[in-house]
Amino acid sequence: MSKRALCVVAGLCLTSPAFAESITYVLDPMHTYPSIEFPHMGISVWRGKFDKTSGTVVIDRAAKTGSVDIVVQADSIDFGLADMNKEAKSDKFFDVAKYPTVTYKGTLEFVGDEPKSVKGQITLHGVTKPLTLEILSSKCIEHPFYKKEVCGADVQATLNWAEFGMQMSSYGAGDAGKTLLRIQVEGARKEG
Repeated sequence: MSKRALCVVAGLCLTSPAFAESITYVLDPMHTYPSIEFPHMGISVWRGKFDKTSGTVVIDRAAKTGSVDIVVQADSIDFGLADMNKEAKSDKFFDVAKYPTVTYKGTLEFVGDEPKSVKGQITLHGVTKPLTLEILSSKCIEHPFYKKEVCGADVQATLNWAEFGMQMSSYGAGDAGKTLLRIQVEGARKEG
């Protein structure tokens, strides 16, 4: 699993002036967290985030092209409840022993001068399916401490656990397994 999500994440780097070159941004694991939320038996909403994400976003602003390559460590899921974390990592759901990572590869889609979505493929629970990430917002700045360009974005998509052969028997994903994927993502321009 917007945005290093799954993410997702694609929406990095997106409002700086055009450059006639491809620029690679390395995702910052301290500021990139794919999260999921889904109904719990229709009475509340479970929310969990993945604590370990890595990857890159490559953008050529002049050509209005780009790519996203993200790896999420599935066993880093954290719902804030030990029993739920154990259930999510079990063979009923993410089955982290068999499928330790979630990956996403995609292509940035521009509207005008800004990327607005990422069209790609997610591999989850050993199943690969198309997934489009919507870029809700994005911004690039010169980081005041690092003195280099840093970009970030807020990204989302909807997917269905059932399509990946996943289930949550004791906690119930509800609503036919639909879940909202949200990704907060930041990355720094790669030097050299």
